[in-house]
Amino acid sequence: MHGDLHRSARQVIADLRELAALTSTPHGAQRLAWGPVWKKARGWLEDKVSPLGLKPVQDSAGNRWATLPGESERTVIIGGHLDSVPNGGWLDGALGVTVALEALRRYATSTPPVTLRLVDWADEEGARFGRSLLGSSAAAGRLEVDEVRDLRDAEGTRLEDALRDHGVTVDTMLDARQELKRIDAKAYLEMHIEQGPVLESMGKSAGVVLGTFGLERNMVRFVGQAAHSGSTPIAMRRDAFLAAAATALECREIARRHSKPGAGVVCTVGVVKVEPGIVTAVPGVAEISIDQRALDAKVLATMVQEARDASRRFAEENGVSVEWTPLFRIEPRPFDPHLLQLCEEAVREATGDAPKLPSGPLHDAAEMVPHMPVVMLFAYSARGLSHCKEEDTPEDHLEKAISAFLLLVDKTVESVAGRRT
Repeated sequence: MHGDLHRSARQVIADLRELAALTSTPHGAQRLAWGPVWKKARGWLEDKVSPLGLKPVQDSAGNRWATLPGESERTVIIGGHLDSVPNGGWLDGALGVTVALEALRRYATSTPPVTLRLVDWADEEGARFGRSLLGSSAAAGRLEVDEVRDLRDAEGTRLEDALRDHGVTVDTMLDARQELKRIDAKAYLEMHIEQGPVLESMGKSAGVVLGTFGLERNMVRFVGQAAHSGSTPIAMRRDAFLAAAATALECREIARRHSKPGAGVVCTVGVVKVEPGIVTAVPGVAEISIDQRALDAKVLATMVQEARDASRRFAEENGVSVEWTPLFRIEPRPFDPHLLQLCEEAVREATGDAPKLPSGPLHDAAEMVPHMPVVMLFAYSARGLSHCKEEDTPEDHLEKAISAFLLLVDKTVESVAGRRT
């Protein structure tokens, strides 16, 4: 190991506090991707790596890379993202970048046995234009450029124009895939706050992330017949909302049936629209979104089919029709077994225990899974809150989690260098 873990962890926390002071208001972090505060944050990072003799280089998708050359071109990539949601927290995304910065510092005093690369992914949040994982999906070759070209933000600014102002051309974003291929990447590591309450409920500072959930998101539209609420008997109604509501409740039961310890599944109905939306009318149309997530692809497929079957059953019972429209999907991305082992060792050594849990939210790490070995480490989240100014991790827990991640970096470097198996 290189240097004192306690001192390094305190430095990461100091960097996070400094960045928060620079890029936040009383309402929270304001590092919205492709905006001026995000640009200021990236300038801050450039100033931080400059004393190491390094200068970040931007790829074709707007991702920023800082490279510490090693004795070998075999590379360990450490990733995160500086962009935030509006009024966001001080840790989400930025923790991954600042701990990567500290990892470079720890190895910069001599030539490391392998090459280390920090990556600050562009627009992980998708908060401005609605497309999450923008930079990492381009580097993974998964971005559909024509689907994002004409996206607009709330002020009407086109994504293509916003990117151009930051030196990114939409038509060449996928060149980032070839740029990533030229890196001899043997491991990708990412640290993030959990954004959920599991580690806090266990009283644990850090956890080993098994992988990211697969996601199936659909909009489900039920169509019946609007009618007067006073004159239409219950038995003669074609109430679209009742079919939608019964489906929503059944989706919760589907998730409960398929949940198991350590790899629970989730289902959320986050959007509900009813027409005509007046108190004296039976709803003739109801739309709900159904967001289903699981770490096992077969389990996820079964859940989706059960939800489809349920929607048809409740539609028939209520005399309405039902139609499903896909919104978004990504397959489950389990992490690398060897890196999971190293992560478990590091978390256990630094904190005394190594709980394992899946990630429900998506992360840039998921986009890297098809291309290289990947693992993530989660830090305790106070009250499970994220994407808000109240987001926090008590510093004693945060320090232990950062120490565990830096220990994971050390173990991974040794492994990639062939000094351990």
